[in-house]
Amino acid sequence: MNLDNDKIILEEIEKEDAFDPANRENKVQDEIYERGIFYNLLMSLKENKLAIICLIILIIIIIASLLAPLSSYDPDAMDLRSKLLLPNKEHFFGTDNLGRDYLPRALYGGRVSLTVGFFSMLVSVIVGTIYGTISGYIGGTIDNLMMRAVDIFMSVPSFLLIIIINSFLSPSMFTMVVIIGMFSWMGVARIVRAETMSLKERDFVLAAKNMGAGNMEIMLIHIIPNMIPSIIVAASISIARAILTESSLSFLGFGVKLPMSSWGSMLQNAQSQIMDLPTLALFPGALILLTVLSFNVLGDVLRNALEPKMVK
Repeated sequence: MNLDNDKIILEEIEKEDAFDPANRENKVQDEIYERGIFYNLLMSLKENKLAIICLIILIIIIIASLLAPLSSYDPDAMDLRSKLLLPNKEHFFGTDNLGRDYLPRALYGGRVSLTVGFFSMLVSVIVGTIYGTISGYIGGTIDNLMMRAVDIFMSVPSFLLIIIINSFLSPSMFTMVVIIGMFSWMGVARIVRAETMSLKERDFVLAAKNMGAGNMEIMLIHIIPNMIPSIIVAASISIARAILTESSLSFLGFGVKLPMSSWGSMLQNAQSQIMDLPTLALFPGALILLTVLSFNVLGDVLRNALEPKMVK
Protein backbone atom coordinates (compact mmCIF):
# COMPACT_ATOMS: atom_id res chain seq x y z
CA MET A 1 0.00 0.00 0.00
CA ASN A 2 2.82 2.36 0.87
CA LEU A 3 4.40 1.75 -2.52
CA ASP A 4 1.12 2.53 -4.28
CA ASN A 5 0.75 5.77 -2.29
CA ASP A 6 4.31 6.81 -3.16
CA LYS A 7 3.60 6.22 -6.86
CA ILE A 8 0.47 8.35 -6.71
CA ILE A 9 2.36 11.16 -4.99
CA LEU A 10 5.18 11.00 -7.56
CA GLU A 11 2.68 11.10 -10.42
CA GLU A 12 1.01 14.21 -8.93
CA ILE A 13 4.40 15.92 -8.55
CA GLU A 14 5.28 15.10 -12.17
CA LYS A 15 1.94 16.55 -13.33
CA GLU A 16 2.57 19.79 -11.43
CA ASP A 17 6.06 20.04 -12.93
CA ALA A 18 4.65 19.45 -16.41
CA PHE A 19 2.27 22.38 -15.98
CA ASP A 20 4.90 24.71 -14.45
CA PRO A 21 5.52 26.66 -17.73
CA ALA A 22 1.78 27.26 -18.15
CA ASN A 23 1.44 28.25 -14.51
CA ARG A 24 4.37 30.62 -14.79
CA GLU A 25 2.84 32.16 -17.94
CA ASN A 26 -0.48 32.64 -16.18
CA LYS A 27 1.27 34.26 -13.24
CA VAL A 28 3.04 36.65 -15.61
CA GLN A 29 -0.27 37.52 -17.29
CA ASP A 30 -1.89 38.10 -13.90
CA GLU A 31 1.01 40.30 -12.84
CA ILE A 32 0.71 42.39 -16.03
CA TYR A 33 -3.03 42.69 -15.45
CA GLU A 34 -2.53 43.81 -11.86
CA ARG A 35 -0.05 46.53 -12.84
CA GLY A 36 -2.94 48.32 -14.49
CA ILE A 37 -3.47 51.12 -16.95
CA PHE A 38 -0.23 53.05 -16.43
CA TYR A 39 1.90 49.97 -17.00
CA ASN A 40 0.04 49.18 -20.24
CA LEU A 41 0.38 52.80 -21.34
CA LEU A 42 4.13 52.83 -20.68
CA MET A 43 4.56 49.56 -22.57
CA SER A 44 2.56 50.93 -25.52
CA LEU A 45 4.70 54.07 -25.58
CA LYS A 46 7.88 52.02 -25.34
CA GLU A 47 6.86 49.95 -28.35
CA ASN A 48 5.89 53.00 -30.44
CA LYS A 49 8.76 55.41 -31.10
CA LEU A 50 6.52 57.72 -33.13
CA ALA A 51 4.22 58.09 -30.11
CA ILE A 52 7.18 59.08 -27.91
CA ILE A 53 8.22 61.72 -30.45
CA CYS A 54 4.64 63.01 -30.67
CA LEU A 55 4.36 63.16 -26.88
CA ILE A 56 7.58 65.19 -26.64
CA ILE A 57 6.42 67.55 -29.40
CA LEU A 58 3.05 68.02 -27.74
CA ILE A 59 4.61 68.73 -24.34
CA ILE A 60 6.96 71.30 -25.89
CA ILE A 61 4.10 73.07 -27.74
CA ILE A 62 1.87 73.15 -24.65
CA ILE A 63 4.61 74.38 -22.28
CA ALA A 64 5.84 76.99 -24.79
CA SER A 65 2.28 78.29 -25.27
CA LEU A 66 1.68 78.46 -21.52
CA LEU A 67 4.94 80.37 -21.03
CA ALA A 68 4.22 82.80 -23.89
CA PRO A 69 3.69 85.79 -21.51
CA LEU A 70 7.33 85.41 -20.41
CA SER A 71 8.52 86.41 -23.88
CA SER A 72 10.39 89.70 -24.04
CA TYR A 73 8.47 90.67 -27.19
CA ASP A 74 4.92 91.99 -27.21
CA PRO A 75 2.94 89.98 -29.81
CA ASP A 76 0.97 93.11 -30.76
CA ALA A 77 3.90 95.57 -30.85
CA MET A 78 4.38 96.90 -34.40
CA ASP A 79 7.66 98.02 -35.95
CA LEU A 80 7.19 98.88 -39.63
CA ARG A 81 10.96 99.22 -40.05
CA SER A 82 11.34 95.50 -39.33
CA LYS A 83 8.43 94.10 -41.30
CA LEU A 84 8.59 90.84 -43.29
CA LEU A 85 11.94 89.75 -41.91
CA LEU A 86 13.16 86.22 -42.41
CA PRO A 87 13.87 84.11 -39.30
CA ASN A 88 17.02 85.38 -37.59
CA LYS A 89 18.75 85.43 -34.21
CA GLU A 90 16.61 88.30 -32.93
CA HIS A 91 13.30 87.07 -34.38
CA PHE A 92 13.35 83.27 -34.51
CA PHE A 93 10.18 83.05 -36.64
CA GLY A 94 10.78 86.36 -38.42
CA THR A 95 8.22 89.20 -38.48
CA ASP A 96 4.89 89.76 -40.24
CA ASN A 97 3.73 92.57 -42.54
CA LEU A 98 3.32 94.93 -39.56
CA GLY A 99 6.71 94.18 -38.05
CA ARG A 100 5.31 92.07 -35.19
CA ASP A 101 7.51 89.29 -33.90
CA TYR A 102 6.07 86.05 -35.23
CA LEU A 103 7.24 83.68 -32.49
CA PRO A 104 5.25 85.22 -29.59
CA ARG A 105 2.25 85.57 -31.92
CA ALA A 106 2.50 81.86 -32.73
CA LEU A 107 2.76 81.01 -29.02
CA TYR A 108 -0.20 83.21 -28.10
CA GLY A 109 -2.08 81.72 -31.04
CA GLY A 110 -1.32 78.30 -29.61
CA ARG A 111 -2.90 79.35 -26.31
CA VAL A 112 -6.12 80.22 -28.14
CA SER A 113 -6.21 77.10 -30.33
CA LEU A 114 -5.35 74.72 -27.49
CA THR A 115 -7.79 76.38 -25.09
CA VAL A 116 -10.66 76.22 -27.57
CA GLY A 117 -9.76 72.63 -28.43
CA PHE A 118 -9.56 71.51 -24.79
CA PHE A 119 -12.79 73.11 -23.56
CA SER A 120 -14.69 72.11 -26.72
CA MET A 121 -13.59 68.56 -25.99
CA LEU A 122 -14.91 68.87 -22.43
CA VAL A 123 -18.29 70.07 -23.70
CA SER A 124 -18.57 67.27 -26.26
CA VAL A 125 -17.43 64.59 -23.79
CA ILE A 126 -19.83 65.71 -21.03
CA VAL A 127 -22.85 66.01 -23.36
CA GLY A 128 -22.00 62.80 -25.22
CA THR A 129 -21.43 60.80 -22.03
CA ILE A 130 -24.71 61.90 -20.45
CA TYR A 131 -26.71 61.36 -23.64
CA GLY A 132 -25.14 58.01 -24.50
CA THR A 133 -25.42 56.64 -20.95
CA ILE A 134 -29.13 57.49 -20.68
CA SER A 135 -29.86 56.08 -24.14
CA GLY A 136 -27.98 52.82 -23.61
CA TYR A 137 -29.27 52.26 -20.08
CA ILE A 138 -32.95 52.88 -20.80
CA GLY A 139 -32.96 51.02 -24.11
CA GLY A 140 -36.09 50.15 -26.05
CA THR A 141 -38.09 52.78 -27.93
CA ILE A 142 -36.44 55.72 -26.16
CA ASP A 143 -33.00 54.42 -27.15
CA ASN A 144 -34.12 54.08 -30.78
CA LEU A 145 -35.50 57.62 -30.83
CA MET A 146 -32.39 59.08 -29.21
CA MET A 147 -30.08 57.27 -31.64
CA ARG A 148 -32.14 58.40 -34.63
CA ALA A 149 -31.68 61.97 -33.36
CA VAL A 150 -27.91 61.33 -33.27
CA ASP A 151 -28.04 60.00 -36.84
CA ILE A 152 -29.84 63.16 -37.96
CA PHE A 153 -27.24 65.37 -36.27
CA MET A 154 -24.40 63.38 -37.87
CA SER A 155 -25.97 63.58 -41.34
CA VAL A 156 -26.16 67.38 -41.24
CA PRO A 157 -23.01 69.24 -42.43
CA SER A 158 -21.97 70.45 -39.01
CA PHE A 159 -19.16 72.71 -40.21
CA LEU A 160 -21.58 74.67 -42.39
CA LEU A 161 -23.99 75.03 -39.47
CA ILE A 162 -21.15 76.17 -37.22
CA ILE A 163 -20.25 78.89 -39.73
CA ILE A 164 -23.89 80.04 -40.03
CA ILE A 165 -24.51 80.12 -36.27
CA ASN A 166 -21.16 81.75 -35.54
CA SER A 167 -21.86 84.50 -38.09
CA PHE A 168 -24.91 85.59 -36.05
CA LEU A 169 -23.04 85.65 -32.74
CA SER A 170 -20.27 87.89 -31.51
CA PRO A 171 -16.98 86.08 -32.17
CA SER A 172 -15.20 85.03 -28.97
CA MET A 173 -13.44 82.05 -27.46
CA PHE A 174 -16.49 81.20 -25.36
CA THR A 175 -18.77 81.23 -28.41
CA MET A 176 -16.43 78.97 -30.35
CA VAL A 177 -16.09 76.53 -27.44
CA VAL A 178 -19.86 76.17 -27.05
CA ILE A 179 -20.60 75.89 -30.78
CA ILE A 180 -17.81 73.42 -31.57
CA GLY A 181 -18.58 71.35 -28.47
CA MET A 182 -22.31 71.17 -29.20
CA PHE A 183 -21.69 69.91 -32.74
CA SER A 184 -19.09 67.25 -31.89
CA TRP A 185 -20.66 65.16 -29.11
CA MET A 186 -22.42 62.60 -31.34
CA GLY A 187 -19.43 60.30 -31.80
CA VAL A 188 -18.83 60.20 -28.04
CA ALA A 189 -22.52 59.42 -27.47
CA ARG A 190 -22.43 56.41 -29.81
CA ILE A 191 -19.33 54.99 -28.11
CA VAL A 192 -20.74 55.52 -24.62
CA ARG A 193 -24.12 54.06 -25.57
CA ALA A 194 -22.50 50.84 -26.85
CA GLU A 195 -20.39 50.53 -23.68
CA THR A 196 -23.44 51.15 -21.49
CA MET A 197 -25.47 48.45 -23.21
CA SER A 198 -22.68 45.98 -22.49
CA LEU A 199 -22.01 47.06 -18.91
CA LYS A 200 -25.64 47.08 -17.77
CA GLU A 201 -25.78 43.30 -18.27
CA ARG A 202 -22.71 42.62 -16.12
CA ASP A 203 -23.01 40.80 -12.84
CA PHE A 204 -21.93 43.73 -10.67
CA VAL A 205 -24.67 45.95 -12.15
CA LEU A 206 -27.31 43.24 -11.69
CA ALA A 207 -26.10 42.76 -8.11
CA ALA A 208 -26.41 46.50 -7.47
CA LYS A 209 -30.00 46.40 -8.78
CA ASN A 210 -30.84 43.47 -6.50
CA MET A 211 -29.44 45.41 -3.55
CA GLY A 212 -31.87 48.24 -4.25
CA ALA A 213 -29.61 50.74 -6.06
CA GLY A 214 -31.50 53.30 -8.13
CA ASN A 215 -30.96 53.95 -11.83
CA MET A 216 -29.08 57.21 -11.24
CA GLU A 217 -26.79 55.56 -8.69
CA ILE A 218 -26.05 52.66 -11.05
CA MET A 219 -25.22 54.99 -13.95
CA LEU A 220 -23.04 57.35 -11.90
CA ILE A 221 -21.25 54.84 -9.68
CA HIS A 222 -21.16 51.57 -11.59
CA ILE A 223 -21.41 52.29 -15.32
CA ILE A 224 -19.72 55.62 -16.10
CA PRO A 225 -16.52 54.91 -14.06
CA ASN A 226 -16.06 51.67 -16.00
CA MET A 227 -16.25 53.56 -19.31
CA ILE A 228 -13.48 56.03 -18.48
CA PRO A 229 -10.84 54.33 -20.70
CA SER A 230 -13.13 54.54 -23.75
CA ILE A 231 -14.07 58.13 -22.89
CA ILE A 232 -10.40 59.12 -22.62
CA VAL A 233 -9.67 57.71 -26.07
CA ALA A 234 -12.68 59.55 -27.55
CA ALA A 235 -11.56 62.77 -25.83
CA SER A 236 -8.05 62.60 -27.32
CA ILE A 237 -9.52 62.35 -30.82
CA SER A 238 -12.16 65.01 -30.08
CA ILE A 239 -9.58 67.61 -29.03
CA ALA A 240 -7.68 67.15 -32.32
CA ARG A 241 -10.88 67.67 -34.31
CA ALA A 242 -11.78 70.73 -32.25
CA ILE A 243 -8.38 72.33 -32.95
CA LEU A 244 -8.82 71.68 -36.68
CA THR A 245 -12.33 73.15 -36.61
CA GLU A 246 -11.21 76.26 -34.73
CA SER A 247 -8.29 76.77 -37.12
CA SER A 248 -10.60 76.39 -40.12
CA LEU A 249 -13.10 78.89 -38.70
CA SER A 250 -10.35 81.40 -37.92
CA PHE A 251 -8.85 80.93 -41.38
CA LEU A 252 -12.24 81.76 -42.93
CA GLY A 253 -12.61 84.83 -40.71
CA PHE A 254 -15.21 83.42 -38.30
CA GLY A 255 -12.86 82.89 -35.39
CA VAL A 256 -11.24 85.19 -32.85
CA LYS A 257 -10.80 88.79 -33.90
CA LEU A 258 -7.79 91.08 -33.84
CA PRO A 259 -5.66 91.79 -31.93
CA MET A 260 -6.11 88.24 -30.59
CA SER A 261 -4.56 85.63 -32.86
CA SER A 262 -4.84 81.90 -33.37
CA TRP A 263 -3.02 79.57 -35.72
CA GLY A 264 -5.93 79.74 -38.16
CA SER A 265 -6.06 83.54 -38.21
CA MET A 266 -2.28 83.64 -38.71
CA LEU A 267 -2.70 81.47 -41.80
CA GLN A 268 -5.40 83.83 -43.05
CA ASN A 269 -3.17 86.88 -42.57
CA ALA A 270 -0.28 85.11 -44.33
CA GLN A 271 -2.22 84.67 -47.59
CA SER A 272 -1.34 88.06 -49.02
CA GLN A 273 2.40 87.65 -48.30
CA ILE A 274 2.79 83.93 -48.93
CA MET A 275 4.75 84.44 -52.16
CA ASP A 276 7.09 87.00 -50.57
CA LEU A 277 7.56 85.23 -47.24
CA PRO A 278 6.32 81.59 -47.18
CA THR A 279 7.41 81.16 -43.54
CA LEU A 280 4.40 83.24 -42.46
CA ALA A 281 2.19 80.30 -43.46
CA LEU A 282 4.74 77.56 -42.78
CA PHE A 283 5.07 78.06 -39.01
CA PRO A 284 1.37 78.15 -37.99
CA GLY A 285 0.57 75.40 -40.50
CA ALA A 286 3.33 73.21 -39.10
CA LEU A 287 2.12 73.82 -35.53
CA ILE A 288 -1.44 72.79 -36.46
CA LEU A 289 -0.15 69.70 -38.27
CA LEU A 290 2.15 68.59 -35.44
CA THR A 291 -0.44 69.21 -32.72
CA VAL A 292 -3.30 67.38 -34.46
CA LEU A 293 -1.02 64.52 -35.55
CA SER A 294 0.34 64.15 -32.01
CA PHE A 295 -3.13 63.96 -30.47
CA ASN A 296 -4.25 61.37 -33.03
CA VAL A 297 -1.17 59.19 -32.57
CA LEU A 298 -1.45 59.37 -28.78
CA GLY A 299 -5.15 58.53 -29.10
CA ASP A 300 -4.20 55.28 -30.87
CA VAL A 301 -1.67 54.51 -28.13
CA LEU A 302 -4.28 55.16 -25.45
CA ARG A 303 -6.74 52.87 -27.19
CA ASN A 304 -4.17 50.06 -27.36
CA ALA A 305 -3.20 50.55 -23.72
CA LEU A 306 -6.68 50.90 -22.25
CA GLU A 307 -8.62 48.31 -24.23
CA PRO A 308 -9.15 44.93 -22.52
CA LYS A 309 -6.30 42.49 -23.05
CA MET A 310 -7.01 39.00 -24.31
CA VAL A 311 -5.22 36.43 -22.17
CA LYS A 312 -4.07 33.57 -24.35
